[in-house]
Amino acid sequence: MSAEKRRPEIRNIAIIAHVDHGKTTLVDALLRQSGEFKPTEEITERLMDTNELERERGITIFSKIASVEYKGVRINIVDTPGHADFGSEVERILKMVDGVLLLVDAFEGPMPQTKFVLKKSLELHLKPVVIINKVDRPNARPHEVLDQTFDLFCDLNASDEQLDFAVVYASGREGKAWIDLKDESQDLKPLFETLIHRVLPPIANPEKPLQMLITMLDYDDYLGVLGMGRIYHGKMKIASPVTLIKSDGTQIKGKITGLFTYRGMQRIPVQEVSAGDIVCIAGLEKLNVGETVADSENPEALPLIKIDEPTISMTFAHNSSPLAGKDGGKFLTSRHVRERLIQEARTNIGIHVEETQEGEALKVSGRGELQLAILIETMRREGYELEVSRPEVILKEMGKEILEPVENLVIEIEEQYQGVVLQALGPRKATMTHMEKTSSGNLRMEFTIPSRGLLGFRGECMTLTRGTIIMYHVFLEYQPYKGGIERRQTGVLISQGFGKTVAFALNNLQERGMLFVGPGADLYEGMIVGENNKGNDLVVNAIKEKKLTNMRASGSDEAIRLTPHREWTLELALEYIEDDERVEVTPKSIRLRKRVLNEIERKSASRSHKALEDRNS
Repeated sequence: MSAEKRRPEIRNIAIIAHVDHGKTTLVDALLRQSGEFKPTEEITERLMDTNELERERGITIFSKIASVEYKGVRINIVDTPGHADFGSEVERILKMVDGVLLLVDAFEGPMPQTKFVLKKSLELHLKPVVIINKVDRPNARPHEVLDQTFDLFCDLNASDEQLDFAVVYASGREGKAWIDLKDESQDLKPLFETLIHRVLPPIANPEKPLQMLITMLDYDDYLGVLGMGRIYHGKMKIASPVTLIKSDGTQIKGKITGLFTYRGMQRIPVQEVSAGDIVCIAGLEKLNVGETVADSENPEALPLIKIDEPTISMTFAHNSSPLAGKDGGKFLTSRHVRERLIQEARTNIGIHVEETQEGEALKVSGRGELQLAILIETMRREGYELEVSRPEVILKEMGKEILEPVENLVIEIEEQYQGVVLQALGPRKATMTHMEKTSSGNLRMEFTIPSRGLLGFRGECMTLTRGTIIMYHVFLEYQPYKGGIERRQTGVLISQGFGKTVAFALNNLQERGMLFVGPGADLYEGMIVGENNKGNDLVVNAIKEKKLTNMRASGSDEAIRLTPHREWTLELALEYIEDDERVEVTPKSIRLRKRVLNEIERKSASRSHKALEDRNS
């Protein structure tokens, strides 16, 4: 068998890191030192975080491509999301590269989200390079972290060749790298050299018929649908005829009208590309992720990308509350919401959209709560108004056994909170697998826990630990159903009518539990205004004003003092609600409401539901 041809002037590398381990800062330094920018050019910090949500949250949500050049070698760096909820992005990206750059914090060591992407890359037999980053930070322990990283590779069944990984120590903020910490260094040259010598050039035969796998989609107002991916074999030119092979085997003839490669973070138009290049193409309107762009005369499909199945689903519908359209929303109808979700499912293969029995509502499934929350937040910022249900896990049947998704949970807490956290995890069917004391004196505990058990857990633990908990979780596998899990123990206070909240009324209600609205807020019938500590739902009048009289009584004119009401984030709201409740999401507000707003209709629906459950049991 003849040796495969390779392109020595190209390296294709994916970069893997946990949240806040310095991945984006290091890529900034690589771009600066490679000379991709002119001396007078202004460079934005965290250049790879191009999305507004990514900058706010400090996480990678969408994969991006950057390209740097060193000694005549073009290094294409593909950013990968670290969270398992974006696994569909990860699996596509790893198909484009020949090596992975694993970035680990010199103090924190390898973390759960790192484990997810690394496991995927090792299964694909990619060549790893390990960077111990932030070696200049206080309490850095690079050698201990290296030992932990080696243990992680062993746990993930890395091959002997993969265990012989290259190690580079770095400070992304300082723009320096070392092979040995005792060496002197002024720049990232040791890292560039390691990437060139330890990552294999791509296998590429330009003489074979064209094959390109589409791994990402984008849209341009002038060029239309854009497809990004790697050319595995052959060549591609502007205006050349090609065949698009769909996932069902259907073939569509087309022509390439736009062809781009990458320089820095910019797309650069080119006339011709060859096998091994990571490119962006225009001209094929019916493109989809995972499909093959092939030779027009000898079309042959590449293997389809295997994507992990969704584990969480939610119901999406247009905003049907009386306040719809009053919060700056531009897209208010069910048609708008439907079209946007179908568009999302087309470009994001980790999202599934299905019809429901509720007519205008759609069931949206994804890899986790975070992925769906990011989709809702993105739609909200685009001007959509919608209402969404509580997330539900997707169960599987295997023979006579019901399986449910189970996750690895890692939490880091101060030792004083150990008891209350373990007490909260017990009813949620969590099983502890490991516990250790960190060098900072905190406790780090690992658990396996059903995905159902995590719903609402973050908000509860934030309260129990006074906001000091650090928590990560990642999908593990489907396991036999663990049994019932207790739901929220408190009831809610439900608005009786329409109007604006009054401080006098709220002052009387705050004795019953935490309020969710302040004075002067808009209310409607069926909207949730607070929590009822007694455990049952209660309809209340939050717009009741104080009656004026001619008589004055001692203490009647004292100033009203309201405790601060709870401000909702989208994730906390989704975790809080029950099955008969909804989160109303608009560009300006997040509100909680009952699914059925009218009290009489709500009681009737509740009786019908209970009767149905009794019959089924």
